[in-house]
Amino acid sequence: MNKWIRIQEQDNVAVALCPLQAGDSIDIPQFDLTLKEDIPQGHKFSLTRIPQGAAVIKYGAQIGTAQEEIPAGMHVHSHNLKTALREAEEYSYHPVEIDSAFKTNGVKKDVPCFQGYRRKDGSVGIRNEIWIIPTVGCVNSIGQKIAALAKSQYESLKGIDDIVAFQHPYGCSQLGDDQENTRKILADLCMHPNAGGVLLLGLGCENSGVEEIKKYIRDYDSDRIKCLICQDVSDEISAGMELLQSLAETASQAKRSPAPLSCLTVGVKCGGSDGLSGITANPLVGHFTDWLTQFGGSVLMSEVPEMFGAEEQLLNRCQKQDIFEKAAGMVQGFKAYFSRHGQPVYENPSPGNKAGGITTLEDKSLGCTQKSGHAPVIDVLEYAERKKMNGLNLVTAPGNDLVSSTALAAAGAQLILFTTGRGTPFASPVPTVKISSNSLLQERKDHWIDFNAGSLTEDADFSQMTEQLIQYVLSVANGLYVKAELAGYHDMAIFKQNITL
Repeated sequence: MNKWIRIQEQDNVAVALCPLQAGDSIDIPQFDLTLKEDIPQGHKFSLTRIPQGAAVIKYGAQIGTAQEEIPAGMHVHSHNLKTALREAEEYSYHPVEIDSAFKTNGVKKDVPCFQGYRRKDGSVGIRNEIWIIPTVGCVNSIGQKIAALAKSQYESLKGIDDIVAFQHPYGCSQLGDDQENTRKILADLCMHPNAGGVLLLGLGCENSGVEEIKKYIRDYDSDRIKCLICQDVSDEISAGMELLQSLAETASQAKRSPAPLSCLTVGVKCGGSDGLSGITANPLVGHFTDWLTQFGGSVLMSEVPEMFGAEEQLLNRCQKQDIFEKAAGMVQGFKAYFSRHGQPVYENPSPGNKAGGITTLEDKSLGCTQKSGHAPVIDVLEYAERKKMNGLNLVTAPGNDLVSSTALAAAGAQLILFTTGRGTPFASPVPTVKISSNSLLQERKDHWIDFNAGSLTEDADFSQMTEQLIQYVLSVANGLYVKAELAGYHDMAIFKQNITL
């Protein structure tokens, strides 16, 4: 078992794969040093003397500058390393040549199908659920009550995976882009193929009411989407139950059938990252990204503020000049969003990130973006915009776990691969696969974690692990419930940027 890793030859720091102690000898080619301090798992230590003001290099790129001289063998973290990010950046397009086959990583090249639910509009779902979607936060509790009552009859509803009532606080008292985004997100969820039936639940006096949301729904199917305006009926609970029964009868007729990988769209996200996330879980997901996009499927990646410091690696993989311009505009737009609110662009790593070994936003971003693999960026989607082309798409949304994951689902992801080094129980509107970056997390929170990438620090084979992840994702697509689903967790959140009336 390796105890440390130097990720790239250019790096002047290495990462502890397990806790190291002062006095441990480190034998890395070109370096022969003794640690002067204890180094926690996931944290960095200097391989050579780093002068004050010099670049600290990890992943082959600068993750910040030394605040003081750092002798060889010292712990490199917040006390002696600071970000080198600037508030604004100009970007120029320097496209990299991408092998059309990407990296096979030793994974076999056969192209499997998955068993999905084909909807009337041609989309394919991996779940056959009934969703209750409120147009306004005022009816959240009504939706919850209807879902609870319906679930008491759940055993008789054959072929229905779950009945889910989502909650959000918006739909009224909003203006401009916020109001428009709420309408788009709600309409996107109404059209999501994982829902075999949808009850669009309104109050009746809100700005973004039922009739308004219906304008945004493509190929409106009145058998699959039913609407209820609570102010228009005497008993909204009984009316809701009647509509839900009709939806259940329709949805229960759906059956799984073979679907090609071109019908599979996977969102990738990380949260509660640690110093091993960019070494184990995120690169593993990157291998999956290469595999799925190579064979016609789609991967959606978001959390734009966690691209800062690594964005040029993505920008130069944009397939065309106009895609580059959209991607650069997306990054610059988020930096301007921070500046408008008087906030620095680099205050991102959370206390949990730092405890796990991540020091600066560049450090976090260079690990985060590895989920994109080596695939070309074929499109950039605005917030609440649905995917139009297969391949790797960037989605405009913040780093917040729930807001970003909801945006990925709304854009068309049928499931999400969520890597984490600290752990989190949350779910999104679609199956959310938790992938741990370290084995300790998986052992401690087995009821949260679905797949352990931490074994990659314990001499596990990357190709074999990639194949295992592929097979696991296909199993989820075929109906295997993830831990959050088994716990009954379903969440959503809408991005709020402006004032509330």
